[in-house]
Amino acid sequence: MDDHHAVNDEALNRIFRDARTQNKWQDRPVSPAHIMAVYDLLRFGPTSANCSPARFLFLTTPEAKERLAKHASSGNQVKIRTAPVTAIVGYDLDFAQKLPELFPHDQTAKSWFADPDVEQVTAFRNGTLQGAYLIIAARALGLDCGPMSGFNNAKVDEEFFAGTRIKSNFICGLGYGDPLGVFARNPRLAFDEACTIL
Repeated sequence: MDDHHAVNDEALNRIFRDARTQNKWQDRPVSPAHIMAVYDLLRFGPTSANCSPARFLFLTTPEAKERLAKHASSGNQVKIRTAPVTAIVGYDLDFAQKLPELFPHDQTAKSWFADPDVEQVTAFRNGTLQGAYLIIAARALGLDCGPMSGFNNAKVDEEFFAGTRIKSNFICGLGYGDPLGVFARNPRLAFDEACTIL
């Protein structure tokens, strides 16, 4: 394997091997500058036609987190309230409006997504990719993550995105995890169970 451009094992451990989904949080703040640094890194992850449909709402105040918690499952409410930052990862169905700026070498790109079904699939797929980039970037910059489903998407959209075409996808706690809240690592599928080389 040619590892000339590979990052070192310490980085791989931090981002993947040793990283864990967090359920409890230390009482340590995350600064706006740190949040901005995470976004400034994740935005370089690839999306189709550079469409960049993800929209991130970073909740940092008790009041903002409570607005989300009331629409979440009971098991997620404490996680939302206690994480230093809880991000709502959404996707904007109006993403194509920015394509003249984001994909300038083909000014017809906006028309590729005129079909509502194509628009929906593209926004959801690429917004989900960007949500994964959020987790990778946050871990790379020293934060822990606690991604979650378990909330009422329609009510969250009404609460936070009314009057827009932004839809919530998943939520993610960001901060410094408490090791006491980490579960034993679950198994992962082996290569032969999940992959085929043709």
